[in-house]
Amino acid sequence: MDVLVIGAGVVGLAVARALALRGHAVIVAEATGGIGNGVSSRNSEVIHAGMYYPTQSLRAHHCVTGRRMLYAFCESHGVPHAKCGKLILATNEREQAKIESIYTQGLSNCVEGLSLLTEAAANALEPNLVCTAALLSSETGIIDSHALMLALQGDLEAAGGLIAFHAPVERIVQAGTAWEAHVGGAEPTVLPVDAVINAAGLGAQVVARATEGYAQERVPRLVLAKGNYFGCLGKPAFSHLIYPAPVDGGLGTHLTLDLNGRMRFGPDVEWIEREDYTVDPQRAESFYASIRRYWPGLPDGALTPDYCGVRPKLTGPGEPAADFCIESPAEHGLPGLVHLFGIESPGLTSSLSIAEDVAERLGA
Repeated sequence: MDVLVIGAGVVGLAVARALALRGHAVIVAEATGGIGNGVSSRNSEVIHAGMYYPTQSLRAHHCVTGRRMLYAFCESHGVPHAKCGKLILATNEREQAKIESIYTQGLSNCVEGLSLLTEAAANALEPNLVCTAALLSSETGIIDSHALMLALQGDLEAAGGLIAFHAPVERIVQAGTAWEAHVGGAEPTVLPVDAVINAAGLGAQVVARATEGYAQERVPRLVLAKGNYFGCLGKPAFSHLIYPAPVDGGLGTHLTLDLNGRMRFGPDVEWIEREDYTVDPQRAESFYASIRRYWPGLPDGALTPDYCGVRPKLTGPGEPAADFCIESPAEHGLPGLVHLFGIESPGLTSSLSIAEDVAERLGA
């Protein structure tokens, strides 16, 4: 097949690579001038284990399967990563019940390396913590997400695929059982293809609405949830990732480490109406309060604004988190068309598994 993948984020690149390795002619159309300039460049770079998500959900399946695939890919392609593990903390009885529920969910999802820890056991691992209990996930890790995307791009191009930059897709028109993609930019063109995969992230709904014959009522609403991150000055106080019990809309203001050991905190959840990538320094006040519940030793003045991302959510405040939405011919009836909606966390971890799923749905 001649295949067009829209979006050169981690999921788009993974899908394009999977199809190119199967022998298809693949072009990735990217609206910006480089890979991973959207959601993929503004996350916590965590490899998630998969214990948060309902069993049988796409999130649970793709996170667990994708995590195993991702560690193998990192090893085979020399992508920097570290399986450092993480602790999910309880600081009261209500949170303790919550982490026990996460533990049970993780076992149901076939997540390896989970163990419930007493306060003493958690403190033996991380002496600076204050908690009443913790859940240890030894399979959680961190990754250099840009190196991952470069490796995916390398495999794609080695298999004959290519990426067209500054190539926004403005319209997708049916041409019998195939498609014509109207691509804008400096040199507008009409590209005939057999299949189209919409992996445009925050722009996925716009692309779907510009797809001829795709029922508009099938396009889910886009809800924007901004996540702010703050860097932390000073010597690292922890060797594991540290997560509080989850909160509405996210996993709580947690501590992650980069591959150099630098600590950063976030993301929080800030519901917004339009894309905005400024970090308000005043939000540090709420970060201090959240963090000191489990790390009272956080020094005054240690937090500095770092960066932020925007999650492409399908549900809003107070609503149950939506599953990944993969709209393929089996769902909408149009041959050779796949729309990917709401691919937020754990999208990076799930990317290689989502790619295999898309290829199978296309019969590729």
